[in-house]
Amino acid sequence: MHDIRFIREQPEVFDKALKRRGLEPKAAEILTLDSARRAAQTEMQELQAKRNDLSKQIGEIKRQKGDADALMQQVAMMKDRLALVEIEDKDNGRKLQEMLSGLPNMPFDDVPDGKDEHDNKELRRIGKPSLINAPREHFDLGEALGLMDFENAAKLSGARFTILKGALARLERALGDFMLDLHTEEFGYTEVSPPLLVKTEIMYGTAQLPKFIDDQFSAYAGMASLSAEVARAGTGDRVSVDPPLWLVPTAEVPLTNLVNNAIVEREKLPLRVTARTACFRAEAGSAGKDTRGMLRQHQFYKVELVSITAPDQSQAEHERMTECAETVLKRLELPFRTIVLCTGDMGFASRKTYDIEVWMPGQNTYREISSCSNCGDFQARRMNARCRAAGEKQTEFVHTLNGSGVAIGRCLIAIMENYQQADGSIVVPQALRKYMGGVEKIG
Repeated sequence: MHDIRFIREQPEVFDKALKRRGLEPKAAEILTLDSARRAAQTEMQELQAKRNDLSKQIGEIKRQKGDADALMQQVAMMKDRLALVEIEDKDNGRKLQEMLSGLPNMPFDDVPDGKDEHDNKELRRIGKPSLINAPREHFDLGEALGLMDFENAAKLSGARFTILKGALARLERALGDFMLDLHTEEFGYTEVSPPLLVKTEIMYGTAQLPKFIDDQFSAYAGMASLSAEVARAGTGDRVSVDPPLWLVPTAEVPLTNLVNNAIVEREKLPLRVTARTACFRAEAGSAGKDTRGMLRQHQFYKVELVSITAPDQSQAEHERMTECAETVLKRLELPFRTIVLCTGDMGFASRKTYDIEVWMPGQNTYREISSCSNCGDFQARRMNARCRAAGEKQTEFVHTLNGSGVAIGRCLIAIMENYQQADGSIVVPQALRKYMGGVEKIG
């Protein structure tokens, strides 16, 4: 959510940020709504004050047995006008809320300008892509081993689901355990086991709703009811329909919302939390993309990293979080590169994003395995999450950061492709063998 005071004071800076995102200027339209709403609120205050004054006069006149009919008519007219102005205020407030909720975050100044992924900037490469003669893709390897079953997964749930069996299922579990141990024991994150179903206002807080409703799974059908719920998200209005629950698209949602409507002691920041959860995404805009294999699934597992910081801590925390995610791949000895996303490719809530892309020999390319974002106070404003220094009365919005530490499914297939052998077996990375009961090779 954007700060309306910032837009009032620096509309040209706001429009410039939108232009960098490939959007048309919006400040004038926003400020017109804002002015109309403020004017309505001023009129309401004036009407209420005048009505109260007249009511006192009427009471005094009646006590003196006088005629107060004229004043009573004025009060009745004011009551009618006040009702109309209240409707106008709510209507303008709703329109302003919808407009601000639908606009992406402003990129930091050092984020490269660009239209799409072709304008992202590579920062570094770690490790050399392994030389494998005629490398096979993960789905060919998994099916040949009899440990990856797409046919039965489709029979159970449809496309974009996978069944892992035996050693590959254990490898998936081992990866999650390894990542959680690394982040909690070496990097100081606190492990959390959060709910996988959350309320609408929680999805709104991290900006999954209302803009990305088509990418989400709800706990019940009936989109008419859902539309009514989403339309009210963030407005404070009471919802008349039974509120739906949403399957989390990432643990970022419940973890970040741990500070929803809270004031955190500044001295306790940064807060660092991590979780391994299933994630659920409808992938509404990905028709025809990565239809084979495990790269783009409706259900997948991920270890998520979330940090809640004071405003002056977030940029350093962003670098630290990215290093934590990179360390996973370094320990697994997987080649990767880190890039900074351009303004046209970064996420809706982000002010700056680093993507970590792992080498996939079967595809002969790098593919995203982690995305680490600094959202500034964008999500905090939606959640009303603030911090306050000891002894101070003034509060300020926290900054929120999130990153994959890393995507377990993509890490599994990266291991399969990078550690594949000529006979179709897969060597288990040294860092995972203690989590695999000493197993050194899957064959």
